[in-house]
Amino acid sequence: MSVPTRLGPPSGRSPADILRAITERRRRRLAAAGGSLAPPTVAPRALQAPPRTAADNPFVAALAARRGAAVIAEVKLGSPRLGRLGARVDPERLARTYAAAGAAALSVVVEPDFFYGDYELLRRCRAASGLPAIAKDFVVDLLQLEWARAAGADAVLLIAALYRREELLAWAAAARRLGLAPLVETHDPADLAQLAGADWELVGFNSRDLRTFAVDLGYSVEIGPRLPAGALKVAESGIGSRADLERLAAAGFDAFLVGESLLLADDPAAKLREVLGP
Repeated sequence: MSVPTRLGPPSGRSPADILRAITERRRRRLAAAGGSLAPPTVAPRALQAPPRTAADNPFVAALAARRGAAVIAEVKLGSPRLGRLGARVDPERLARTYAAAGAAALSVVVEPDFFYGDYELLRRCRAASGLPAIAKDFVVDLLQLEWARAAGADAVLLIAALYRREELLAWAAAARRLGLAPLVETHDPADLAQLAGADWELVGFNSRDLRTFAVDLGYSVEIGPRLPAGALKVAESGIGSRADLERLAAAGFDAFLVGESLLLADDPAAKLREVLGP
């Protein structure tokens, strides 16, 4: 998720501990909701199901139509670093603001315990904005994909670091079967290795270093050319200006997920227009 400043991990935990804590809490909640907590069972042939395209997925279409300048604007109600933002953020109004200011698509963080979201938040923001939307969660159960689809999501985040390669392929196939485009978020070369030999519609690279929580756009610039050639490439974290967007676009990124720089701006519409440029 977006952490656009060079701060260490909250509560003295290491980044790996935080990721593990979020995922384990998610597993406990989903078990209580009746989830199986097992990776999808997918026939080997189905693992190579073709990616979603602009012709059959609104989220992919929206990014492809503005390739090189597509901003995915994020709604979230808090984070481990920022705490709760509910008093500051009117999510439906913010979603409408993003649409009016030129966002190509919407990102809604739905994880409840650390980011204070839910799938009803996604439904409301998708409806208010009219923008295609991605559900950002820590996916460990098929229930999450079903909830995302029912809430109106067009895409879903899959964090590569959470899965073995065969699990990642299975989760992507399961998402596609529901009409969702998987956006695979990567953080380092080890994550990229999991993508080899398969076709992907959306691949993200997060500028946040999971070891230090620092954000380094230079790392994204370095990695950008190594992302799969056939995928729309999404830059995540640390984007706060038109110069940032242009720098990442020059490195081959097609779309840009912008979070806290918009959420914390006094005028989110003006900030988004600044990032988009003339």
